[in-house]
Amino acid sequence: MEPGTTTVDYHRLYRSWSGYRWWKPLLTGLLGLSFYILLIVVLFLAGVVFALQSDEGLASYGDRLATVDLTDPLVFAFSMVLLILMIPALALAALITGPRPTGLLSSVQGRIRWGWLSRCLGAAIAVYALSFAISFLLPPVLPGGSGSSAGSGFSVGDNTALLVGLTLLLVPFQAAAEEFVFRGYLVQTIGSWLRHPAFAILIPVPFFVLGHGYDPLGQTDVAFFAIFAGWITWRTGGLEAAIAAHAVNNCLIFLLGAYGLVDVNAQEGSVAALVISVATMATFAAVVLRMSGSIERTRSVVSVPPEPLPAGHLP
Repeated sequence: MEPGTTTVDYHRLYRSWSGYRWWKPLLTGLLGLSFYILLIVVLFLAGVVFALQSDEGLASYGDRLATVDLTDPLVFAFSMVLLILMIPALALAALITGPRPTGLLSSVQGRIRWGWLSRCLGAAIAVYALSFAISFLLPPVLPGGSGSSAGSGFSVGDNTALLVGLTLLLVPFQAAAEEFVFRGYLVQTIGSWLRHPAFAILIPVPFFVLGHGYDPLGQTDVAFFAIFAGWITWRTGGLEAAIAAHAVNNCLIFLLGAYGLVDVNAQEGSVAALVISVATMATFAAVVLRMSGSIERTRSVVSVPPEPLPAGHLP
């Protein structure tokens, strides 16, 4: 490291910005929340206009959305877009209040590292596909086996192709949105105040868990994922690995659900499913760490010395 430079971990990247003030992350969050609410209002108004012009009518669309049935393409698309809107809301807020560059929310390089993301996606597809295959091989009588959260059996319905298309189009952005908020903004906000990475990794976990309406075992699984995603983000210096795991896991669930092999509306977890999930995360983490030898996990910041005072002025 050259003289006059310091290295900053991912969770402390707010501190690498010369314009940082302790209150600016809070302002970013408040602006982001305001923009998010505004975007939701726009989405609802657009939905009302669309429903009024359709043959089905506003009441029918309202009834479908109220059921929260993710096998319904309308409900699925609406649910995904609601989460995706967090990306432009947070981006707009960061453009106004920082950090600079806004890409610091992505990685220590100030941007998404696309090559690294593609490698993580390849690893996630291999690991999670194997994990799902193993879970389907479990006897249905075991909790978490193929009969526990299975759908009605393999079938191709009228909505199958549409659900597959919506999954591939929307779910990667939905997963990325959650990572930018929970492992990006929240981790770096807490990290700007508290130095040890454990605080930045663990404090956002309850907020992430509360956003998922599962039973206690299911929420425990979500909590483990939140800890894993926060740790792998800190360890690799960016969101890419967490986005890859999150996107691939969710895509596989919804793709299998489109063919009736998984009940995407299930809210019950199981001990066996939890064990498989934790083992999958551990395996993926091991693979990622093995691949990450050349990946930068810290950001080098040049320390600018203060300008000298004019002659005749006392310090």
